[in-house]
Amino acid sequence: MTVDLNGYAVFAKVAETGGFTAAAEVLGLSKSMVSRHVSTLEDQLGVRLLNRTTRRISLTEAGTVVFERAQRIVSEAQEAAEEATCVEGAVRGLLRINAPMTFGIRQLGAVMPEFLARYPELNVDLVLNDRRVDLIEEGFDVSLRISALQDSSLIARQLAPVERYIVGAPSYFEKHGVPKRPADLADHSFLLYTLLSRPNLLELTNGEGKSEQTELKGRFLCNNADAMLDMMLAGTGLTFSPDFIAHEYLKSGALVRVLQDWTVPALTLHAIYPHSRHLAAKVRAFIDFAAEKFGPGKAPWVG
Repeated sequence: MTVDLNGYAVFAKVAETGGFTAAAEVLGLSKSMVSRHVSTLEDQLGVRLLNRTTRRISLTEAGTVVFERAQRIVSEAQEAAEEATCVEGAVRGLLRINAPMTFGIRQLGAVMPEFLARYPELNVDLVLNDRRVDLIEEGFDVSLRISALQDSSLIARQLAPVERYIVGAPSYFEKHGVPKRPADLADHSFLLYTLLSRPNLLELTNGEGKSEQTELKGRFLCNNADAMLDMMLAGTGLTFSPDFIAHEYLKSGALVRVLQDWTVPALTLHAIYPHSRHLAAKVRAFIDFAAEKFGPGKAPWVG
């Protein structure tokens, strides 16, 4: 029996997207061509793979079995292509990168022209958002994250520490006073970053190892650090800001750091990518580049 690999790939996409029209759009084929591939595969196998109605399609029992194998075939083919690229060593194709919004704008965007110039055969799709994405489900090759690695199905390379400082504008402190100890923070208004698991809880540690927790209050909650920065510069409230955002404003005096004898738990900038037997040359190139720009002793906001 001749094996129609294209038929398996098209069938898998129809099952994934839930219809011939959606699969045709993803694959860049006509709907009739998609239907023909699936019908040909059914004829070759001698079984019906899909139940078709005017409203929807569904997998038959045989279709469910074939779909699992078809997904595996497509995955193996993609992995073979990546391995061939690794052997060749060429940095080319499309690299999909995910990064946090503010970090991407303030730090990553500034170095991407150099990265593109270094690899002229590479195209980059950079997606910035602050939510936790599923790299495999959403098709990203690599992600920069400022957090601790929690997903064991991913590999992480540590790049740089990210310290957080309690900061505010001079105009805020002129009006509300300067906190002298952690307990004083309860009397101040904070700008709360909602993507933290406990945005209103702050833990501080001093040089002697003593820790204190403070419940924070605030009228402004937000999921974007740049929007919070504008509010803070206007004297609206305090926040604990990452150093890659705060460092330039601290140098200029636009922001003031308080409680410097106490530290907020630091985070880490990671480059994260899915497990693979062979790391694609394009992914390795970006991770090495990120380490060159943001690795130990290199991060522009450190020190």
